[in-house]
Formats: sequence, C-alpha cells, structure tokens
Amino acid sequence: MAAAAIALAMFGAFAARGERPLLADELPADLDGVGIVEHLGETIPMDIPFVDDHGRAITLRDVFPKDRPTILTMNYYRCQMLCDQTLNALVHGMKGLDWTMGGEYEVVTVSIAPEEGPDLAAVKKRSYIEAYGRDTGAKGWHFLTGEKENIERLAKAVGFGYRKVEKSTDYAHTASIMFVTRDGRLSLYINDLLFEPRDLRLALVEASEGTIGSPMDKFLLFMCYQYDPDANSYAMSAVKLMRFGGILTLIAIVVGIFVLRRTVPRIRPEAVALGGAHS
Repeated sequence: MAAAAIALAMFGAFAARGERPLLADELPADLDGVGIVEHLGETIPMDIPFVDDHGRAITLRDVFPKDRPTILTMNYYRCQMLCDQTLNALVHGMKGLDWTMGGEYEVVTVSIAPEEGPDLAAVKKRSYIEAYGRDTGAKGWHFLTGEKENIERLAKAVGFGYRKVEKSTDYAHTASIMFVTRDGRLSLYINDLLFEPRDLRLALVEASEGTIGSPMDKFLLFMCYQYDPDANSYAMSAVKLMRFGGILTLIAIVVGIFVLRRTVPRIRPEAVALGGAHS
C-alpha cells in the first residue's frame, strides 16, 4: 500500500514537471508488473469483447477502423490524477492538429477497472468531447469498459502493466498512448504526459502507412525525422540526414554531368580529320 502510494505520487510529480513516466524496469519491486513493455509490430487481437459508452456489446474490431489509424489509451474513469492528465494532454495535442478525430483518425480509450460500467464511460466521454470541441469527436472517440479477463487480455497484448492498489479503489499504472495501424499492429508508443501536435501528426502518418498526411509529412518521415524514445518526441535522425545528403550529392553529380554535356562544345570527327591533314 505504501509503495503504491509513493509510486502514484511519483507519477504525479512526473506529470507536474513534464517528464516521462516510469517504465517497467524502473519501478519499485512492490509494483512488479506495472509499466510499459512495448510490443511494436505485434497485432492486437480484435475479437476481444467490450461494452461501449452506449451500453452496447462490441468487439475491438467494431471500433478500430480499417481505413485509418487509431490512438489507443488505457486508463480508468474515476482516476483524477494520471489518467486525467494523460487524456487532457492528448486533447490539447489533438486540438493543435488540422486533422479531426473521427475523420483522419480514431481514438479508443479502455478502462482498466472492471467495476466501471458504460454509464461512467458515457460521462467521461461527454467531458472530453466537450473539451475537444469539434463535431466529429463524438463518433471518433470510443470509451469502453469490460470484464477483468478481457481487460487483462488486451493489456497483455499491448504490454500495458497495471496493478490495483491494495485496500483502495485506485490502480497503479504509467502514462502511455499507443498508435495502431489500419490492420491492428502497434506502430508506436509515446510514454509521456506531453503530446505535441507535431509528434501526434507524424505518429499518425507513420501508423497510416502514408494514407494520410501531406507529401511534406511523408518526406520529413522518410528523410529527416525518427521517433526518439529517450526524448519522447520525433527528432532529426543522423542516419536519415546522411542518407538525404547522399541522395542530394548523387542528384548534384547527375545534374552536373547533364549540364556539362549540354554546355561543353563537342569536337566533330570531320574537324579532327581536317586538322590532321593540314598539319
């Protein structure tokens, strides 16, 4: 109990300072299993049953679209500390995008507390849709609840470790949002409490495998930027910049050869023959 309380306080301190939360191997021994184990490239089981914020029985397949990427979060709805900070930061980042939730991408939030039901999910959804402030939000953000075994199955699949705090209604967990491709694969984790619009945009372009985003977005991802997990942000990649420099050098050589061939006068064979005869 004491260790869990300390860890929860640490999470709040991370949030206040804007630092990243703890990963699985950085937590106290009493919180073994709490943290993030990234399963990049692995596919989420889409047959897991849940209940949506309207009280309807659904599976993940019903809320993960096949034509656009999805942001997945795992929280619980009574949490007023880390969960609220995570979702508030996500809303802030999404409001900085010119894309709309429910248009270019979806968001799925799953409660890790099996005692929570669709009524509470609906209340939470209304709060965050109002904060988001765009008409498409209601259809683009799904708040789910479910039974313990189904929550645990999803958490295990995505590497989201959490634990119920003893003698409390709270849960110990870290902050993370996950990006899921159109075919249900995990493409990126941002383990942070700050979600800059640029990072969200590039992560969604990457998760969409190029189906959304401008040519400049795709160019920046291919030639310049790469996600840096230590900085929890996209940053310039030395390897990509070297590759870009090599391509520019090759283009310069080709252009130079073309220009030389067009500007340097050619010596005609008959001119050479005449010159030889004269001498």
